Amino acid sequence: MKPSRNSQQGAMAVLVAVAIVVLVAFVGLAVDTGRLYVHKAEIQNAMDACSLAAARELTGVNANQLEQAENAGLTVGNRNLVNFQDQAIALAASDITFSQTLNGSYQTRSAISPANAVKMKYARCRWTKTGIPMYFMGVLAVGDQSVGGLATATLGPSQTSCGIPLGMCKKPMPASCKYGTPGPLGHCPGDWVDGRFEAGGGSTGSFNWIDFSPPAGGASELGGLLTGNGQCNLQVTNPVGQTGVDSAAAVKWNSRFGLYKSGAGNPQASTAPPDFTGFSYTDTNWPAPDPAYPAFHDAYGQFAGAAGNFMAKRNSFASYGDTVDTVDAGNALTGLSISNAYSVLSHGPGGDHKAYGNDQRRIAVAPIVDCAGWASSQTVPIIDWACVLMLNPIDGVGAEVKLEYLGMAKDSGSPCSTTGLPGGPGSVGPNVPVLVQ
Repeated sequence: MKPSRNSQQGAMAVLVAVAIVVLVAFVGLAVDTGRLYVHKAEIQNAMDACSLAAARELTGVNANQLEQAENAGLTVGNRNLVNFQDQAIALAASDITFSQTLNGSYQTRSAISPANAVKMKYARCRWTKTGIPMYFMGVLAVGDQSVGGLATATLGPSQTSCGIPLGMCKKPMPASCKYGTPGPLGHCPGDWVDGRFEAGGGSTGSFNWIDFSPPAGGASELGGLLTGNGQCNLQVTNPVGQTGVDSAAAVKWNSRFGLYKSGAGNPQASTAPPDFTGFSYTDTNWPAPDPAYPAFHDAYGQFAGAAGNFMAKRNSFASYGDTVDTVDAGNALTGLSISNAYSVLSHGPGGDHKAYGNDQRRIAVAPIVDCAGWASSQTVPIIDWACVLMLNPIDGVGAEVKLEYLGMAKDSGSPCSTTGLPGGPGSVGPNVPVLVQ
């Protein structure tokens, strides 16, 4: 017996309803899942940027490095947007953590003791966005979703980097060093090297002013590199030449010591930042402690640990005049003759050295070259990279300029970090921030 027509009425409506639900489910799977994927990508980009910015500050040379790393991570991370670039990311200090090892325990800055602050090597940023509505899947009783991101970064060797326009000269290997072992190109940690603020002379001195883009650079390029980050995109084997110098380059060099000369066109603290300290070192106020090693001074404080070393002065934000912010006070300490046309940034936790300072202005990456090669060629290749401390400002053309060799920039634990492309296994460039997770 056939079923009556009345018993089949409404079957089509049920099929249509089921089809609509299935269709909404597929649309939701495409649209809502796609929205979650976009949120995930946006958040991950922000965490990558946050961790890289924070890791760049973990050089191990500053007791305040975690405060700087946290601030850098927050600043860079919160510049990012989510929800199709429509909403701000709201990173908090609790979202940025630090550890001595990649797989170790991660803690916030406030939970890490001052003694352990300089030991932190890894920065991690983690953030989750909650309450993301499901526009279509909600029909199927799927509630709001959450999406998060995590990134971890540290400092590692680069394939390209930024360097200051000073080429340290390769030298014969010494018999021994006061502390540590000689670097592969003949320099001892803690040793001072000097040169003259004038063109040429690199074949007889310890370093020379160099032109990163020979023959087009010259003195004008030199000044710009000193107020900025240096020359970037440099690799080992890049050819460099000798450059001329002028008094304007000295003015820009001195800005790294918190010394700013009055006059239009001269550097300003807001655009040419100083180091966290302008306290300077010469043979007058920091003589060699051992006559057997006349080049060894260790102003940085790697070995001797004497009071007043660079790390201590940086942590107190000392000015060129230490605690008296005048040129005369600094000249009395160093024996230099800096002109009173310069103004001195104020010292201390509430001073301008802290407000405008940067921890990579006097600890810098310098290329190592074979200066003797300039005798027979217009250019010489970069052999490797040194980490150096800029010791004193320049008080005139022909003045003696000193650097302290801290080690190779690629060494693990080097206080130097720069910007550039991360390298793979076997890279020999200076340390740059790299993502590891």
